Amino acid sequence: MNKIIIANWKMNPATEKEAEKLLRLTKKQLPILKDKTIVVCPPFPYLFLYKNFKSKKFLLGAQNVSTEEKGSYTGEVSPGMLSSLGASYVIIGHGECRARGENDSLINQKVLNLLKNDLIPVLCVGERDRDTEGSYLSFLEEQLKQSLNGLNKNQIKKIVIAYEPLWAIGGQAKREATKEEFTEIKIFIKKILSDMYDPNTASSVPVLFGGSVNSINARYYVSEGGADGLLVGRDSLDADKFEAIVRALD
Repeated sequence: MNKIIIANWKMNPATEKEAEKLLRLTKKQLPILKDKTIVVCPPFPYLFLYKNFKSKKFLLGAQNVSTEEKGSYTGEVSPGMLSSLGASYVIIGHGECRARGENDSLINQKVLNLLKNDLIPVLCVGERDRDTEGSYLSFLEEQLKQSLNGLNKNQIKKIVIAYEPLWAIGGQAKREATKEEFTEIKIFIKKILSDMYDPNTASSVPVLFGGSVNSINARYYVSEGGADGLLVGRDSLDADKFEAIVRALD
């Protein structure tokens, strides 16, 4: 399966000038790879810059989307707006967005809205705590089933799922997730999708890992853990580090 590497810039960098520089450096340093899809997701105000950097090296993505197509929704951004700027992937249900109040029902609406507009949802799922009794698996199952509610087989094949163990991310991380822990989750996600659809459909859905990814652990999660790609946060803000992550998967 083609590996997908997604750069999530979050609310960075601080200025348009810095964003333009980072895009230019990213384009310059990334190799052209036939077996990888690289997606860069800047904040909304910088999406327009992509038109100056169109490249076979990477695609444009966005970090969120509205549930609506148009209308009186102050502060919202529609799928059509994203498409008009060249975006093809959109991150949905990121742990930071869920922490601010997004729930599975809202995320489900966003997934359906993206598919309706021929955009590829990158659905993030992940538990905040990993208990020893395995309750986190029930939590993940509920996230998946509710977020994918109403999708048919053709639609689910257009989804990308990114597993982000929230307990292993950021300054409050308890520890780094192991490749075995990711492998367990990938198998579990495929089982849920198989139960919802069928094994062939489930096998077509990429499952990425997003948990404090860097050039040192990138190959570890992909080659040994079986990840179909990576969702990269902090290290995507440094063109050298992001290039190192991409090359680590060669």
